Amino acid sequence: MSPAKPTVYVVDDDADVLGSLRFLLETDGFNVRTFRNGAALLNAVRSTGVDCFVIDYKMPDINGIDLARRLRNRDMMAPIILITGYPDENISARAAAAGVRDVLLKPLLDESLVTRIRGAIRDGGPTAGPGTGL
Repeated sequence: MSPAKPTVYVVDDDADVLGSLRFLLETDGFNVRTFRNGAALLNAVRSTGVDCFVIDYKMPDINGIDLARRLRNRDMMAPIILITGYPDENISARAAAAGVRDVLLKPLLDESLVTRIRGAIRDGGPTAGPGTGL
């Protein structure tokens, strides 16, 4: 019997990005659940069953850092990777303070994202390390 596939929850308000990320991650052997906004994720998520979150920073209902903070306040300890096309000089520090493990730039996600997800799941926990992408 093969080991269970890791489950990744992906949140992005851009349907094309969401579809691309789903394809990328499923092709690489992950179970993927996608959400178009933070509220949908918060309504669906439970304390078990998710191995990693991939969250877009800029969304209409809630930004990714605030969403990460809400997940941590609910004791969700799965690693969080923030993706953004709108980096600023303080995003990594603010993300780390909210319990985000890594910040990666769009659209350059492909194998870099897969590698970061696998590392985050392997290492476990929410802490941001020196591997932060920004």
